[in-house]
Amino acid sequence: MKNTHYHYDLIFANLFFGANFSFYVSLIRNYLDFEQIFMLQVLAGAVFFIPFAIFSRYSYRITWRDLRNILIVTLLIIYGWLYMLLWGSSYTTPIDASVIATLGPAFTLIADHIIHPHQYIRMRIFGICCALIGAGILIFGEGFIPIHGSRAYGNLLVLVAVVAIAVNTVIIKPQLERLGTLVVMGWYYIIGLAISTPFFWRYIDHTAFQRLPLSAQGELAYILILGTVLPMYLLYRGAEKLTSVHTALYRYIQPLTAGILALWRGQAHFDMTNIIATGLIFVGVIVVVVGYRYTLRHGLAQPIRPTATAATPPKPESPAG
Repeated sequence: MKNTHYHYDLIFANLFFGANFSFYVSLIRNYLDFEQIFMLQVLAGAVFFIPFAIFSRYSYRITWRDLRNILIVTLLIIYGWLYMLLWGSSYTTPIDASVIATLGPAFTLIADHIIHPHQYIRMRIFGICCALIGAGILIFGEGFIPIHGSRAYGNLLVLVAVVAIAVNTVIIKPQLERLGTLVVMGWYYIIGLAISTPFFWRYIDHTAFQRLPLSAQGELAYILILGTVLPMYLLYRGAEKLTSVHTALYRYIQPLTAGILALWRGQAHFDMTNIIATGLIFVGVIVVVVGYRYTLRHGLAQPIRPTATAATPPKPESPAG
């Protein structure tokens, strides 16, 4: 298999991310506010990634356009993904949250179409609709107006987080390829510290984390190191080198890991809603990514070229997913 180690990057990233959901729920419901975990995740990422940005020669190549994109993506990552994911996890179950997380590729393709317009093929439309229906079953299964604090409300917040991470992978692709994963992520956290510390430092300033039970300390250590720093790096390195097909298919590891842990720890159980929603999302994303690759290989999907720049070669579709 070509670029085998990048495939392993995506496999392990999704394994680690999947386990996160169980530990989020355990800590938020028993020991910590989700804002405390959020700020600690930002600090952990900053400690690891910022030195790569400060001491790398590639940082001197950053243009104003790069900084603009990195600023937009930082907002999407810090508040759109990390914050919303933790907020949603405080209300929903690990299984629901991990199933919704697999919608990322569908939203990535929607965002990519908006930024780099392509002709929509029927299989692609069908797959996206199928995946969205699956998410709708989880979110609106108990009513069309999610009640604040309900499981459906948490699922809706997780969906917002998934949209944010999907849009981010489309916007930041050029910077990842030109500057490298570590440099870009270092700048994420330089900006992330600046925009989050004034608001959330108070959540951890006087918290006695050493008084937490040993099991809770272990869960927190997992979230910060194996659930944040390492999988973030592996995910972006894999997304930089591989295609949306790979990143989409490997996301299905997340609900498997989250489901096994949640069932083993008695945090949730699979019901008919989970099964139907998972099936629809799985079928939808498979149709989107595999069907699109088939039509692209046979020349059936062409970018939409603006009339004013018809002579300009079309931009390739972003391989991030």
